[in-house]
Amino acid sequence: MPYHFLEVAVTPSVRAVQADMGADQIWLGSHDRPSDILTDAEIAFIATRDSFYMASVSETGWPYVQHRGGKAGFLKVVDQQTMAFADYRGNRQYISAGNFAANDRTCLFLMDYVRRARLKIYAYVEQVELDTDQQLAKLVSDPDYRGRAERIFKLRLEAYDWNCPQHITPRYTEHEVGQAVAPLRDRLQQLEAENAALRARLEDL
Repeated sequence: MPYHFLEVAVTPSVRAVQADMGADQIWLGSHDRPSDILTDAEIAFIATRDSFYMASVSETGWPYVQHRGGKAGFLKVVDQQTMAFADYRGNRQYISAGNFAANDRTCLFLMDYVRRARLKIYAYVEQVELDTDQQLAKLVSDPDYRGRAERIFKLRLEAYDWNCPQHITPRYTEHEVGQAVAPLRDRLQQLEAENAALRARLEDL
């Protein structure tokens, strides 16, 4: 069975470069796993992401990459071939929304810098008005977020793939750093309390 992600990604020009570099035979052959249906591994990974990068292409052929962020899991998995997230008002340039109106294809990069993992997703984008699908709107909404949602981006999966971790530099969020240094802070407080007690005893001598 051909690997569908490469069927999408490898165009004739890509194949020509692979041939020039002696890599055209590497990716030939069969794969025993699908790349157009999300498995439990991908669903769990998506549920823990608090950001991703989203590409679009304009009518003039220029690519545009936008960073999207929110609470972990703000990109919702509706089913094994559908994802969605709320599009909140930003700087009001609407570049992604405009590009998707002309070309509904996108590619997402979801990063886990700590574990050096990267999930690439090809998808088709449908822009859904908030009042046309109340169930979907409820799924993607965050009542604790003060931003104003203007639409829903509904993504129909075409293919996905995982990247190797070779060139991913580990990075950590403020929350992750806080968790890592929490034992050090606790130990420091303990030592400071012991130090204060010893000083008090010395002063009493």
